[in-house]
Amino acid sequence: MRTSRLLVARSGMTLAAVAALPLAVAAPAAAVSGISVSTTGTTVSVVTGACTLVNGSWGTASLLAGGQANFSQGRQVALSGTTVSQSAAWSDVNPGTYTVVVMCSNGSTAGSQSVIVSTPAPPATPTATASPTVTASASPSRGVMGGLGGAARDAGPITMAVGGALVGTGVIGAAWFLRRRSKPHRL
Repeated sequence: MRTSRLLVARSGMTLAAVAALPLAVAAPAAAVSGISVSTTGTTVSVVTGACTLVNGSWGTASLLAGGQANFSQGRQVALSGTTVSQSAAWSDVNPGTYTVVVMCSNGSTAGSQSVIVSTPAPPATPTATASPTVTASASPSRGVMGGLGGAARDAGPITMAVGGALVGTGVIGAAWFLRRRSKPHRL
């Protein structure tokens, strides 16, 4: 009788630890901004997947200049897109530092991020060289997003929950297998 109580108590604590693992894994993802901002020349664009469609609108994005602190003071653009990805863009933006804020149509803030718009470089002119052909290659507009591990967008809460469930299932399966292997006379 006493052995079964100890076994139940020990397995209960193990299950509690395994149940808490997906929450601990998913917690750091909540601190990540839900938007991705990029610039190409004098164009600033923002992409998010955090907004939902409410009354035919995804939400609004605002481009705030240095002296502006309120969402309504910036240049506002309506978001467009699908359930997976929504985006907005501003063209002819003067050089400077800006803050992009995205407000979803349900009233929540998807995120805010600062961006620097630099003076566009003059167009490259080919120069005469010893080789008969001269080619100019354009650099990629977004490049690798090194801070996010190369990801193009943030994982949503459903993806994080499924990933946490898979990790939890793997931990439970591994613990069960190791326990069975160390004591083959028990089921």
